[in-house]
Amino acid sequence: MSQSLLPWIGVAAAALTSFSYIPQVGKAWPRGSTSDLSLTMLVVLTAGLLLWVGYGLLKGDGVTVAANGAGATLSASVLAFKIRDMRSGR
Repeated sequence: MSQSLLPWIGVAAAALTSFSYIPQVGKAWPRGSTSDLSLTMLVVLTAGLLLWVGYGLLKGDGVTVAANGAGATLSASVLAFKIRDMRSGR
């Protein structure tokens, strides 16, 4: 495989995994719509993604930082919606 193709595979993989959270954010946006989501999973996922961002920063890997930064932002959004719904009693 050509070495020039490898970065594009990484970018495509990063984009697909990062933006896979968008449908979940859309479903979690309405109030009371997060009852079937695990709080623990969302906390662990968001923390893991933030650690990947830190790792990417330390390694100087922009693709890792961008992909996991986008994923962490979207995952944290769903986590915030989950906490919002828990506080409102839904």
